[in-house]
Amino acid sequence: MNKILYRPLGMAVSVLGGVLAGKAFGQVWKLISGDREAPTPTQQDRSWTEVLLAATVQGAIFGLVKAAIDRGGATGYDKLTGEWPGDKRDMD
Repeated sequence: MNKILYRPLGMAVSVLGGVLAGKAFGQVWKLISGDREAPTPTQQDRSWTEVLLAATVQGAIFGLVKAAIDRGGATGYDKLTGEWPGDKRDMD
């Protein structure tokens, strides 16, 4: 039952995490390249290296932020309710 109650909270927190990750990526990309905007894969005037580097950095930042947000939300939920909302490792 608690997992069902956690889902709406988890979704809201994930959306916030996506927004934060987007802002973080923008700042990191500006530091790396000096450009205000990261290249898109279909921009003709951008090199393969630039496009793939931007995608790699963006993926790493989004993955890190998502994991941190999800873990923090689950930990907070556990502290409030006394039940872990996610999966538990099987100890065979």
